[in-house]
Amino acid sequence: MPSKKKTFEENLQDLETIVTQLENGDVPLEKAIEQFQKGMILSKELQKTLQDAEKTLVKVMQPDGAEVELDA
Repeated sequence: MPSKKKTFEENLQDLETIVTQLENGDVPLEKAIEQFQKGMILSKELQKTLQDAEKTLVKVMQPDGAEVELDA
């Protein structure tokens, strides 16, 4: 059974956990590198989600149902 895709908030929490662990320095080097790589992937995913949301928010529906993009 495939796992469900995590929400933005779940990914953000995961990233915050990774950052806290790395800041504390309690993680062995190999684990720190692994966590850093995972954090970079999460960061890129979160950034893409925010960019997609911004693109959606700058569109306005016209009375005829057409979408018009506003200047951001």
